Amino acid sequence: MNVYETISMQERLSGNTYPGRGIVLGVTPDGRQAVAAYFIMGRSVNSRNRVFVEEKDGIRTQAHDPSLMVDPSLIIYHPVREAGCGLIVTNGDQTDTIWEYLSRGESWENALRTRRFEHDGPNWTPRISGLQARDGSYKMSILKAADAQGSACARFFYEYPALPGLGHFLHTYVCDGHPVIPTFQGEPERTVIPQDIDAFTRELWESLNADNRISLFVRYTELSGGSFEQRILNKHQ
Repeated sequence: MNVYETISMQERLSGNTYPGRGIVLGVTPDGRQAVAAYFIMGRSVNSRNRVFVEEKDGIRTQAHDPSLMVDPSLIIYHPVREAGCGLIVTNGDQTDTIWEYLSRGESWENALRTRRFEHDGPNWTPRISGLQARDGSYKMSILKAADAQGSACARFFYEYPALPGLGHFLHTYVCDGHPVIPTFQGEPERTVIPQDIDAFTRELWESLNADNRISLFVRYTELSGGSFEQRILNKHQ
C-alpha cells in the first residue's frame, strides 16, 4: 500500500455519483500559486435550486428561482470568505463563525469547537472547512456525528505544508446511498493540482456527475503579492 499515492481529481470523482460538497486546497506545481476549489451537488429540488454569486470578499449561494426555495437554513450561506490570514472555504454558515473568531485573534479550531454537524438526520451531513494561509499552507477540518443517533460530535483537524503540485480533497459523503448517505471517512485525500486554472476547472466540472452537480468555484492566488484569478460555474447559468 502506498500511503503517499497522489491521483487526479478526475480519478477521485469519476464514477462517484454523489460525493456531496467538496473542498480542494493545494499549491500549483511551480510552487507559486495557492489553489482553492469548492463544489456543491444536490439531489432534491431545493438543493438543486442554487447558484454561486460573487461577493466582495468571496462568494455566496443564492436561490436560482426564489419561488422554489423551501428551507434556506442549510443551503444558503457564504462558502468562501477572505480573512486577514488567508481564505476560508466551508460547506455552511460556519464560514462566518471562523471569520468572527479569526477577526478577534482567536483560532479556527476554537471556532469550530462551537459548531456541530448539520441537523439533517439520519444523514447528519458533516461540516467540512478549510483555511488557506498566505504562504500556501492550509488547514482542513471535518465535524461529524459520533454515532447513528447524532448524539455527539467528533471533530477532526488536519494541517498541511505547501508542497508544489500537491493538494488535499475533503468531501461530505463517501458516495450516494439510500436511505442514508454514508459520511466521509478517513483523512483528506491526496490529489494532483494542475498548473492551469482553466484546465483544473474543466477537470473538476466534467468529472462531477452531470445530474447532481450544481456549482463550482476555483481560485488561484499568487503567493507573491496575493493577486488572484477565479472561475465560477453554475448549472443554472
